[in-house]
Amino acid sequence: MTGLTLGAGAPDFTLRDQFGQDVTLSSYRGVKAVALLFYPYAFSGICTGEMSGIRDRLDEFMTFDTEVLGISCDPVYSLRAFADAEGLNFPLLSDFWPHGEVSRAYEVFNEAKGAPYRSSYVIDKDGVLRWAVHNANADGRDLDQHLEQLRAALG
Repeated sequence: MTGLTLGAGAPDFTLRDQFGQDVTLSSYRGVKAVALLFYPYAFSGICTGEMSGIRDRLDEFMTFDTEVLGISCDPVYSLRAFADAEGLNFPLLSDFWPHGEVSRAYEVFNEAKGAPYRSSYVIDKDGVLRWAVHNANADGRDLDQHLEQLRAALG
């Protein structure tokens, strides 16, 4: 990371979710912490496994008064089909247009592939970046580690 600093404010954004509704990061400020989960592609093997794992453990994430936001560069309609097919009951946000703008703001956009890297951020209730992890695209996330970092950010 070059421009983002842990302990600094998270870049704000507004993206559309799988239902076409606008979701603005700063709307959670003072209310909830946010786990931002950038993933390369809907319907791909590792991404489907990760998002299904989050779905299966969503109650654990919500215990921490946290919002989970998945972000990819897939169009809204693809995200809706993905959510419906996999029973994903948390917001999936489309960074489709301007293509990768939010992924670039978080320094996780892979220019060669046109998609974000597999990266996560924890943002506390004050809108401050508390933790970041960047996985190789072939490596799934450690959800236990994410839950530990959420506890730490809110504790």
